[in-house]
Amino acid sequence: MKYDILAFLVSCLLILTYYLYLGIRTRRAPDSSVHTLNARVREQWVDMVMSKDNMDILAIQTLRNSVMAANFMASTSILLIIGTLNLSEKIGQWALDWHPYGLAQPFSTELWQLKLCLLLLDFSIAFYCFSMAIRFFNHVGYMINLPVDSSPDGGLYKQTCAYLNRAGRYYTFGTRTFFFSLPIILWFFGPYFLMLATLTLIAGLAMLDKVPS
Repeated sequence: MKYDILAFLVSCLLILTYYLYLGIRTRRAPDSSVHTLNARVREQWVDMVMSKDNMDILAIQTLRNSVMAANFMASTSILLIIGTLNLSEKIGQWALDWHPYGLAQPFSTELWQLKLCLLLLDFSIAFYCFSMAIRFFNHVGYMINLPVDSSPDGGLYKQTCAYLNRAGRYYTFGTRTFFFSLPIILWFFGPYFLMLATLTLIAGLAMLDKVPS
């Protein structure tokens, strides 16, 4: 059990270190982060829609697609939660049966329950993030159709950009939470798989967070 706990702590430390590195790199070179690029593109899109009179259909279609995507992911999160609960009694037995004999560790009921709770928590956070993304996308749908001259100081434009970027961040957080579930799932098969999955995940995130050249 101590190896599992140690592997989990090291895994969390590796992910935290990566995001600290990402934050420092983004502050030093904002153009190197895909998140900064996405935020800037969303602001340019809002400016285009609000500054022209014939963009209503484009705005509706784009926001509808975003809401549908977030709604699909939120529904998937709920299905994963229900599926995990329904299979909770079998997951432990599957992990024990499929566990490589050379890497076998003593089976612990408490540890298995902890892994299961973390997996459920992960999917619950994903559902929350996607639900909040839907909420902010809906707000943007109302705000972006208001006349620009109703806010002479540009506050409406800034608020619309802030809401749309917040919706985008929530969607990103939900997607990342799905990614984080993979190491937790492999953790059922032992601490070595958790470490391997964490390193693989960090390598994948490093490619996703970099602006394509």
